[in-house]
Amino acid sequence: MARQFSVALAAIIALSASALAQTVTISTVQSVPSASNYIALEKGYFREAGVDVRIEAIDSLSRAMAILATNQIQIAQGGLNAGYFNAVAQGLPVILALESGSTPVYHNFVVRPDLKDKIKTPADLKGRNVAVSGAGSLSTYELSSLLESAGLRLADVNVKTLAFPQMIPTLANGGLDVALMVAPFTDMAIQQGVAAPWIDPEKGYVKELPMTSLAYMASADWIRDHRDVARKVFIAIARGARDYCQAYHHGPNRAEVIQILLKAGIGKDFKQLDEMDWQARDPNGRVNSASIADLLRVFKKDGMIEKDPPLDKLVDGGFASEIEKALGSFELINKASKLEGCR
Repeated sequence: MARQFSVALAAIIALSASALAQTVTISTVQSVPSASNYIALEKGYFREAGVDVRIEAIDSLSRAMAILATNQIQIAQGGLNAGYFNAVAQGLPVILALESGSTPVYHNFVVRPDLKDKIKTPADLKGRNVAVSGAGSLSTYELSSLLESAGLRLADVNVKTLAFPQMIPTLANGGLDVALMVAPFTDMAIQQGVAAPWIDPEKGYVKELPMTSLAYMASADWIRDHRDVARKVFIAIARGARDYCQAYHHGPNRAEVIQILLKAGIGKDFKQLDEMDWQARDPNGRVNSASIADLLRVFKKDGMIEKDPPLDKLVDGGFASEIEKALGSFELINKASKLEGCR
């Protein structure tokens, strides 16, 4: 009997080791929405799903595209950009599996205070120095959408590519007229008196809402060969995303999520993270196809897309459906919240 028990125990251990044999690597751009990964890790959601996950930080999603395509990493999270569409068009085996950030994204155009009376409408941007955070990035798309409303194109303004922290001193020294900023840098620039609030691009300028801004891309080869593992990983991420959404709406777990962010090195100040605007997301990770189509249209119009990608290779919508089936409908704890998104 003892021998039979030992054999059975060894079999169980072997099965458990086999389930955790493959390490899944998630590369993520360190930002507040990447909390879903760290929540899933910290609270044991990956472990409960029987998957071994390693999280590594990256500077931008475009940097991860090549190693994602060769399955050196399995998943990458970050901002959508023209590089993704070009990668798919070139036949690289990458696919968008889940949305991880959408409207409201709390991106705002700010204007230098001494120009408030001169720059009043998008048409007034012609010939002006305007900063975005990256070429071919979502901020470029938002700027292009704003200019489009006035019959202008990117070529009609002097586009400056700067990191958000660099925008503040450049506004201060007059090197910029307008900048597209995100929290907490928007508030910092305004509080320091180097910028004045101007336009929220989601208010009548971005055509398709909710705008899919952040996403989880995955190796298409890995998904093909290990779809059940991928499903488990994405459901665990979605559990973290739902915890994030509760915290986004100032639910009872907000302090816990902020502490997880701080532990992951995202932010250094509890009060600042608590007071800043957090980006929304879909609790099931569902992608707005109309938003993806408009991103493609604008990037193509601005000459950032080399050739059209096959539309059926851009998004795998199956995982969002699996998440909703596995986790059920998302129920908001703080029902008094008036915030849009994350519902």
